[in-house]
Amino acid sequence: MLNRHSLFWKLVGVLALFCLLVVSFNVDIERRLNEATSRLPRSVQDVLHSYADEADAILRLQGPDALAQYLRELRSREGVWAAVVDAEQRSLSSEPLTEEEWERLSFVRPLDGLMGRPGSQPTFFVPFDSGKSRLVMELPDRLNPRANLALWKTSLTRVLPTGLAVVLGILLYRLFIAPLVALRRQANALSENDLTARAGARMTRRKDELGELARAFDHMADRLEATVSYQRRLLRDLSHELRTPLSRLRAASERAEDGDALRVRLDREVEIMQRLVENSLELAWMDSERPRLEVEPIRISQLWEMLAEDAAFETGIVRSRLKCEVDDDCIVSANLSSLAQALENLLRNAIRHSPEEGCIALRGVRKAEAWHLMLVDQGPGVDEERLEFMFEPFARLDSARPGDGGFGLGLSIARRAIELQGGQLWATNREPGGLAMHIQLPAAGR
Repeated sequence: MLNRHSLFWKLVGVLALFCLLVVSFNVDIERRLNEATSRLPRSVQDVLHSYADEADAILRLQGPDALAQYLRELRSREGVWAAVVDAEQRSLSSEPLTEEEWERLSFVRPLDGLMGRPGSQPTFFVPFDSGKSRLVMELPDRLNPRANLALWKTSLTRVLPTGLAVVLGILLYRLFIAPLVALRRQANALSENDLTARAGARMTRRKDELGELARAFDHMADRLEATVSYQRRLLRDLSHELRTPLSRLRAASERAEDGDALRVRLDREVEIMQRLVENSLELAWMDSERPRLEVEPIRISQLWEMLAEDAAFETGIVRSRLKCEVDDDCIVSANLSSLAQALENLLRNAIRHSPEEGCIALRGVRKAEAWHLMLVDQGPGVDEERLEFMFEPFARLDSARPGDGGFGLGLSIARRAIELQGGQLWATNREPGGLAMHIQLPAAGR
């Protein structure tokens, strides 16, 4: 379904505006043009009045012969027919009217009258001051307001639509093509390993399909930059972590006095490297592939009982120190395997940093459509500014929480696993001491 910001509506609006302007200009300007040229302008009327005044003066002062000579000069100069007649339509010059000229007198019009149909050469009469005689003459071409009417109509029907089409093309380019050109430029930059290339705020603020495309491009570029940066850092940290067991193996092989001791050392270091590689590959897979995990209803209290039994058996911690303060109705929608792995990592981390006789508790609170779980311990806590850093791969907080014997991947894997299930994982310090790991997951049956 198209929304109101769709490019389709913008394109329809632009085309509708273009058609409306073309039709409006053609109809309105042509009407105004016809109105402007349907009557003689004042300047033309003044010229014809001057001709009438000259003819009147010549007739009064010099007589009919001089008037006939003036009319012949006027006809020759302007290239039109002209005559001076009285009220009975009789010629006042020494040259009488022909029958054809007399018939013309039936189609004369006053100076303030209409021009008549386009293409004709109208004949006007100009009364003398005495009011008994008048000058009758065809309108000279040079004075005809419709002399350039054909040119104006050509401009109206051809030049104006062409100009509007050019404006439409520029508008369409700015609206649609220019953003695509800018996006293509950024895509080319991204393909040339410029991971900082982005569509920009001007594009992403748009509410149409181009804005959606720009936001998708920036999201893709952000993910690509983060993935490449993360993989480079992971490779750097992994290579650094592998140097330690390899160095120990080399040192053990150089002092190979006891074959059994060397074999035990080899087994131990190989196991360490295997766990390191497996955890690193799992973290890289979750971060780059972002798999869609199948979810199901999981009762947290039952999952905790299973994890607590295993942790007590493997670590030797007293089972009563691992408390479950979550109600039986705490059921979340999650992937069992990933959630179990995440909780196990958090539990082992809490056990490793808890003091002797310290308790670890899992609590839960329902918040709207989600369950907020908290795994709390009684350890030394973490500096506030390093609470987020502890979720980074290979992050170690030995100074804050001594005794860390892992690789610094457990919390990273736990957070990725929780996020892949539509949840969140973060940490806060507790008062008077200890750390709280917060997990928020969708409630089952939403």
